[in-house]
Amino acid sequence: MRTPEALQHRLNGFPRVRLGHFPTPLEKMERLGAHLSEELGKALPALWVKRDDCTGVATGGNKARQLEYSFGAAKAAGADTAVITGAVQSNYMRTAAAFAAKLGMECHVQLENRVEGMGEEYHKSGNVLLDRIFGARMHHFPLGEDEKAADTNLSRIAARLKGEGKNPYLFTLSPETKPTGALGYMQCAIEVLEQASAEGVSFDAVVVPTGSAATHVGTLLGLRLAGYDGPVHGICVRRDAESQTERVRSIVRLAEEMLASGSVIEDDEVICRDDWLGPGYGKMVESTHEAIDLAGRLEALIVDPTYTAKSFAGLIGLTRAGAFDGMGNVLYIHTGGLPGLFAYRSVIHPD
Repeated sequence: MRTPEALQHRLNGFPRVRLGHFPTPLEKMERLGAHLSEELGKALPALWVKRDDCTGVATGGNKARQLEYSFGAAKAAGADTAVITGAVQSNYMRTAAAFAAKLGMECHVQLENRVEGMGEEYHKSGNVLLDRIFGARMHHFPLGEDEKAADTNLSRIAARLKGEGKNPYLFTLSPETKPTGALGYMQCAIEVLEQASAEGVSFDAVVVPTGSAATHVGTLLGLRLAGYDGPVHGICVRRDAESQTERVRSIVRLAEEMLASGSVIEDDEVICRDDWLGPGYGKMVESTHEAIDLAGRLEALIVDPTYTAKSFAGLIGLTRAGAFDGMGNVLYIHTGGLPGLFAYRSVIHPD
């Protein structure tokens, strides 16, 4: 049976550490909707935002949901050390460092240099500064777009720590490993449907960023298992649509296996759009700048250049393209990323 209650029963079987502030708010973006309606000269569906920028841990963001389950697995395995890899301005590593500090674990973060040509503020401020404040030990990896090499080097770090008597746990987002973090967004799916019911609305479409894909997969699979059958649009933040679609489908299969749910998601239900990606991960284009501007001026929302500005641009772009015409309510999941904004100060406002 595909109901929120049945999904919750499945999720209760996985270890979890509860550090996030849930439920996060669900808000209607009335001024953005009015702005786009006036621009397009037509009525639009109500645009809603799920405020997962307000998850509470270390400035919030989607990684808190994921890491509640990943650290649950780590603690269940008796780990005393967290070993994580990600981009220099990784929200995942920043939140993991905060979780480790809260749980009394040592934390090692591997900073992958994915965005070339960035200055000192990118490499020292924002999430990097918070990593240091939370006590993370830093490791640098130059090959930012070689995911397998980064994971291999991370395994070497873990092996060295094990040789020193530690019990390390690898936090990897590889599409070949069990997507434990996706469980957090299955939990979010339940939360969204409960809040929508309380508001007396139902969502006709959902928009999320898609990068490592734990949020995208968890949202899509969670909503399906909870009984929702509307489209979930993944807005690419790192890879082109074809590569990302393949990645998401692969992780969906692993997640279905992890849940022992059987086949739930058909291939054509995986929607990835790269129209707002630009030249790649962490690289801003005109639509990224516009998204930061409109989110701030109209809704007092802070979106970051790497993830949320691109997914917010996707929401705006899909609305302009008529993708939601005839619908009543559309949900955008805001995944946070506030600290990364400061690493891009000179790019966003160079004067």
